[in-house]
Amino acid sequence: MKYRRLASTDLVLSEVGFGVWSVSTNWWGKVSEDDGTALLRRALDLGITFFDTADTYGDGYGEEVLAKALGASRDEVVIGTKFGYDLEATRQPGQHQERPQRWEPDFVSRACEASLRRLRTDRIDLYQLHNARLSAIERDDTFATLDELCAQGKVRHYGVAIGPDIGWREEGLYTLLQRRAPAQVIYSVLEQDPANDFIRAAEEAQVGLLTRVPHASGMLDGTYTKDTVVDRSPFEKGDHRAFRKLKWMTDSIHKLEQIDFLFQDKRATVGQVAIKFCLAPQIVASVLPTMTNMAQLEEYAKVPDVPELSTDELEKLAQLYAANFGLADREPLKSSVGPG
Repeated sequence: MKYRRLASTDLVLSEVGFGVWSVSTNWWGKVSEDDGTALLRRALDLGITFFDTADTYGDGYGEEVLAKALGASRDEVVIGTKFGYDLEATRQPGQHQERPQRWEPDFVSRACEASLRRLRTDRIDLYQLHNARLSAIERDDTFATLDELCAQGKVRHYGVAIGPDIGWREEGLYTLLQRRAPAQVIYSVLEQDPANDFIRAAEEAQVGLLTRVPHASGMLDGTYTKDTVVDRSPFEKGDHRAFRKLKWMTDSIHKLEQIDFLFQDKRATVGQVAIKFCLAPQIVASVLPTMTNMAQLEEYAKVPDVPELSTDELEKLAQLYAANFGLADREPLKSSVGPG
């Protein structure tokens, strides 16, 4: 494993981090507590030291399982967690809609104390506003509270997780250029905007970035290839959302055909190369792939050993992306919502 400092902080992160959403939610299938704990412990064995969770993951379970797995190794790891959602607000069982968000000082302080208890620790290394709208990032009282928590030693650094999906350009640029705070953003070979703007802003301000969803919601983890034939039958029911999903899949497979050169003559998997792309900008301190089993964990933990993408490869990718991978007459479609 290799490590990078998160610019504007003293935090040193593993280039491959662990998104605890994968073992604390059911978005990618149920992972038992025993299996999740084993994954987290094995990740540390492999040199992964940055673990990113949130109070809303499993209604606190994402913090609790991290404490159970790695509590004895607290000084060896960097913990990021998030706040902003009102966990006491009710929502329909089984639904994935957003809860109400709250940013007033008293709520932020109470959320921090609750996370510290669940994490069984005395400090949070990176405390992030979770999917905050611009109006929240502009609140001086929220950031004054974060400064106070830092002064008390309960938080080492704070930032903003931009999302939950692709976009949120104003929020990301304000975070980086006005708040001068690290941002966590979606970024992949297939989904580079507005992350390219965030990278330029972060380099200008010398503020660190974290990236997630490097595999474009499954299109770049090896599940699909340029030769994949999409079964259209489940989508041919006249449902608008199903049609958009079909179009996104067929367009994405076309794009895979255009970037096949990335995976030829490399002793690396598609999933590894996809993460390596996200690490090409040095301002990106860590990439957070979704890992739900040991095979994925072992594969992705080896990414630092994968050869760097060449300047020619990166330039060709930039040209392809600018032309929407040969689909220039179509507006790019977003993938399904990533972890946020």
